[in-house]
Amino acid sequence: MILPIVAYGDPVLRKVGKDIDADYPELSKLITNMKETMYNANGLGLAAPQIGKDIRLFLIDASPFKDNEELDEEEREILGNFNRVFINAKIIKEEGDEWAFNEGCLSIPSVNEDVWRQETITIEYQDENFKKHTEVLSGLAARVFQHEYDHIEGVLFTDKLSSLKKRLIKKKLENISKGKVNADYRMRFPNAKRK
Repeated sequence: MILPIVAYGDPVLRKVGKDIDADYPELSKLITNMKETMYNANGLGLAAPQIGKDIRLFLIDASPFKDNEELDEEEREILGNFNRVFINAKIIKEEGDEWAFNEGCLSIPSVNEDVWRQETITIEYQDENFKKHTEVLSGLAARVFQHEYDHIEGVLFTDKLSSLKKRLIKKKLENISKGKVNADYRMRFPNAKRK
C-alpha cells in the first residue's frame, strides 16, 4: 500500500527514532509498504519518520545511479547493488574529506541544495531478519545512508545548510508545510488548511 509521505513541518520529522526489535507489529508489511511508497515517489531512500513513525528504520535502493555515466564503473556497480533495509542503524565513525553533493528529500519536494558530508563512514545495523552487520561505506553510498540516517536522528538536510541558504529557502519551506507545493506522490501536510 502506498502511504502518504509526511511533509516538512511535521513534528515526527524532528523526533529521534526508537530502536525496534523483531516483535515490532507487522514489520514485514510496513517494510513492503515503505518500498512501494518509495518507488512510487521515485525516491532512493525512505525513513520511517517520513511515513509518520518515530522508529529507527529506513530503506535504500540506490540502483538508479547504476546508469550514471559521470560515476566510475566501480561506484556504479556498488550503487547498482545497494538495496537494503536498515534497522537500528548507528554511524560508528565518519572520516575523510567533506564534499558537496546536491540533495533533495521526499518530505521537502522542490528543494534541492548542496550538502557537505564526510566521504567514508563505518556503520552498524540490523537487516530485516535482525542479523547484525558492520560495514564501511564511501562516496554516494555513504551519502545516501547519511541522509536517511539523519531522518532517524530527527535531522533534515536543510539543517546542514548555511544561515544564508536557510533564509533563502524559508518561504519555500513554509509553503511546503502548508501544502502549497506540487508533488507527484501522496503527501500529508502538517499545517494545510482543511477544506
